[in-house]
Amino acid sequence: MSLQADVLADRRRLKRRLSFWRLAALVFALLLGGFFLFNIDDLGIAAGIRPHIARVTVSGIIQDDREQQKMLDEIAENQQVKAVILRINSPGGTTTGGEALYEAIRRVSEKKPVVSVFGTVATSAAYLAAIAGDHIVARNNTITGSVGVIFQWAEVTELLKFLGIKVEEIKSGPLKANPSPFQPLDEEGRALAQEMVLESQTWFLDLVVKRRALQPDAVPGLRAGSVYSGRRALDLRLVDEIGGERAAVKWLEEKRNIPKDLKIFDWKRPSYSFGASSAVASIIAKLTGVSAHTIERAITDGAGIGGGQLDGLVSLWHPPID
Repeated sequence: MSLQADVLADRRRLKRRLSFWRLAALVFALLLGGFFLFNIDDLGIAAGIRPHIARVTVSGIIQDDREQQKMLDEIAENQQVKAVILRINSPGGTTTGGEALYEAIRRVSEKKPVVSVFGTVATSAAYLAAIAGDHIVARNNTITGSVGVIFQWAEVTELLKFLGIKVEEIKSGPLKANPSPFQPLDEEGRALAQEMVLESQTWFLDLVVKRRALQPDAVPGLRAGSVYSGRRALDLRLVDEIGGERAAVKWLEEKRNIPKDLKIFDWKRPSYSFGASSAVASIIAKLTGVSAHTIERAITDGAGIGGGQLDGLVSLWHPPID
């Protein structure tokens, strides 16, 4: 019996050793694959070891994105990030989302230079985010501007009547749930909505006046929410330069003394995948002392800025539909 017990114990020890070496081999293979996928230079930048320029992309519909804001705060504190290029290609989004993004970018700009670089469109809440930086570069044919706020809802009373549906309600006061999709807009509701929109418009304009050092009446159509081409926006001082990322880097080198030939690295929102990438990130973190969160972002693509439902006040431009 004693011999049999010894044999069983030896087998268990052998299985444990095999499991350990299999896991070690898997980790080694993943690490090796990581070095093939990302050159050592990029990995060093991603881990916060080497100086670089951070590129942050703002695209799609802007919402109140806490993970994006957290990432920008991390960029602000990272001593190896010497400057930030904010690539913007967005028609805008929610007003609160634009406000939160503006504040996060301002926190970065207080510690290191930020250049906004426009793509096809950078309007409304996207333009609000752009003015949080220190310099704006647009293409000649970028669509920008649309400074303002809109409050929209669908009024479906005729549809409900056609379907034979009647909505009953009891409310505490005439302005509760007014405007409402279930009743025609009355004068009180219209006045309330207009007051709220104009208040937010004043807030938005004040930020433009402060950050761009101009008077709204000196910019034709600004109060009315007009859009402009990049060329026209330059004439009106809504942007600072025509060009692209090269122009942004040149400005950083010449005006903010950023060292020449610094590599640009894309910072992305974390994906929070708990598979192989998390395991590799944990191992590298233990070896380097860099946070696993930072390393995992370097070897996994973050999720983009999503769409979704837009509730409340919206700072969004879209072309009219006939």
